[in-house]
Amino acid sequence: MEQQSLALQRIKDQLHEANYKLTPQREATVQVLLENEKDHLSAEEIYMLVKLKTPDIGLATVYRTLEMLTELSILDKVNFNDGLARYDMRKEGAKHFHHHLLCLECGNIDEIEEDLLGEVEKIVENHYFFKVTDHRLTFHGICQACQEKNK
Repeated sequence: MEQQSLALQRIKDQLHEANYKLTPQREATVQVLLENEKDHLSAEEIYMLVKLKTPDIGLATVYRTLEMLTELSILDKVNFNDGLARYDMRKEGAKHFHHHLLCLECGNIDEIEEDLLGEVEKIVENHYFFKVTDHRLTFHGICQACQEKNK
């Protein structure tokens, strides 16, 4: 709970620096994101959870809030090839988007916090003269639980 309070204050500060206010609707949306940080929720799923906290909120307000948070690099919008845009909180101080492990059987999504592509970025920059500003990596495969279940 303490971490969520700190994260909420950090986000409030980022919004203030960008000349945005943390309205009650935005705060409810951010709270849902912080409470469900590991779940990679879609906009519709976020909306349904926010509506429980703030019944008068509209779907368009949630969409606008998610887009604003994405533009400010507070959130990352991800697609795991299921047709849905999902949202993932960017870790404080993270230079890059974190990596994901996507189980093709159960759909579970795990996160890898280490930046595994530092050397690859150097190669791209030196050989292709391309300045890398960010990257995304999702490994598709079978999680340990599904592997055990299939034995």
